[in-house]
Amino acid sequence: MSAESVTIQKLGAQGDGIANGADGPIYVPFALPGETVAIARVKNQGTIISISTVSADRQQPACRHFGPDGVNGTCGGCTLQHMNDPSYNAFKRQLVVDALKSKGLTPEVGEIVVAHPGERRRVVFAARRTEKQMLIGFNQAESHHIVAIEECPISSAAIIDRLPAIRAVGAALATGAEAFRISVLETLSGLDLAVDGIKKLSDQQRRKAIETVLSLRGIARVSANGEILVEPAKPFVDFGGVNVSPPPGSFTQATKPAEEAMAELVVSHVGKAKRIADLFAGAGTFSLRLARVGRVHAVEGEDKPLAALDHAARQSQGLKPLSVEKRDLFRRPLMTAELKHYDAVVFDPPRAGAEFQCKELARSNVKKIVAVSCNPLTLARDLALLVEGGYRITGVTPIDQFLWTPHIEVVATLEK
Repeated sequence: MSAESVTIQKLGAQGDGIANGADGPIYVPFALPGETVAIARVKNQGTIISISTVSADRQQPACRHFGPDGVNGTCGGCTLQHMNDPSYNAFKRQLVVDALKSKGLTPEVGEIVVAHPGERRRVVFAARRTEKQMLIGFNQAESHHIVAIEECPISSAAIIDRLPAIRAVGAALATGAEAFRISVLETLSGLDLAVDGIKKLSDQQRRKAIETVLSLRGIARVSANGEILVEPAKPFVDFGGVNVSPPPGSFTQATKPAEEAMAELVVSHVGKAKRIADLFAGAGTFSLRLARVGRVHAVEGEDKPLAALDHAARQSQGLKPLSVEKRDLFRRPLMTAELKHYDAVVFDPPRAGAEFQCKELARSNVKKIVAVSCNPLTLARDLALLVEGGYRITGVTPIDQFLWTPHIEVVATLEK
């Protein structure tokens, strides 16, 4: 390990400061462009020792667990709390601009829809039982060390207020000293806890876990490795006025405001389309809202979210016909001949994007497409395929729901 002084030139895509070293770039977490920092260096990774020139963009972090001086260690949940709002928002918007430019696309990218503290309704905690305590928190960056948290400014008050209850459930389920995950979703009826990575539970542990949950307030459901252990109240989330009970650990958008912003863009672009395909539909974030506009065919690769969507649609008044289809769109995309039945297509794939589906869409005559993505790089690749097929990008909106991290959501609208 060597100590040296470097000047930060720019931020990398993961939010680290990047300095130019004699033997290539040096990555320095928690440093900002324009800063001169003394670092301890191992290969191309630098750790800040001190800052001699401080950027005007630097601000006091909102959380005591953040950064090199975090009281209880450096929580790895956030990476950019030290950056002021205007610079942070500009950085995240630029990630989208740069990703599109890498594929030769230069559409107008709108202003970012900003995220605010306290909005996160879905959080994944790292957990482990030690001899002294039950640890609930986040992994330190590049480490298996769990930083136990007492506060979390990104998370909703409903989650943070119930940290002791979440800890109690974790302690009841912990089978040894191995680390595991607790996914927490704030629902209309209480917290939905999905625990993964624990060993098979004995009957005694099951009873203990169930008794623990029933003695607590505000816990709607607890599942372990996908199996529901106890459900004091069926958990519901509201998708545009329709209540859906998602399966344990199911994907939902991380914040309600971001979901509303995305849905508004999706529904607005689809307009008065009579037949709509919603691909990678999940439990119906967009399908159920779109079914107020036209007939919807929702396609999803997983059974349980699809069943939740279908059940919610059948129980709801005022929706146009909504059909569902279980289909692995990575292996078997909707073909061009199938797409001719639709006026509009919405797709919201996982991080890998929807390359094969976009190749079929590019050959189709679907009038309007909305692409929703959590990965600007795969989105840029998919949009390039559509543009090559004769589509025109009419709007690109970055939406932040992962506050103080380099992750950004994007909604892009296209017309043939």
